[in-house]
Amino acid sequence: MKTTLKNTGLMLCLCLIIALKANAQDAKDVKNLKDKTPAQRAQYQTGLMKSKLTLDSIQLVKVQAINLKYARQFDKILKSDDAKMSRIKQAMSLQKTKDAELKAVFTASQYKQYEAIENELMARVRDNVKSLN
Repeated sequence: MKTTLKNTGLMLCLCLIIALKANAQDAKDVKNLKDKTPAQRAQYQTGLMKSKLTLDSIQLVKVQAINLKYARQFDKILKSDDAKMSRIKQAMSLQKTKDAELKAVFTASQYKQYEAIENELMARVRDNVKSLN
């Protein structure tokens, strides 16, 4: 049971790191991301970014490519047999690299908004982890 709970927690953490959400429906969607393909996760992320960051058509194409590239890499981490902390470190490192690529596509204002949403998500993840202990 503990292993399953830890894997579920890791999956939720990774999904929250790669997704942008604002309401309860989005929270349900994030939990369902573990059952999706990398392409489906990338499409979901792109849709959220499009609506929350008001991406133009050129940005949308670039963001979709970035999200797909990293969704595939995150999938490898999720399916890895590495230790939980190792996978979290890998995911965080990968997310930093992804953020740098996104920063080159977003306007300064969009990136600032993106960072604010990410910070909010990380605070929620920390709160959820605390409530599990």
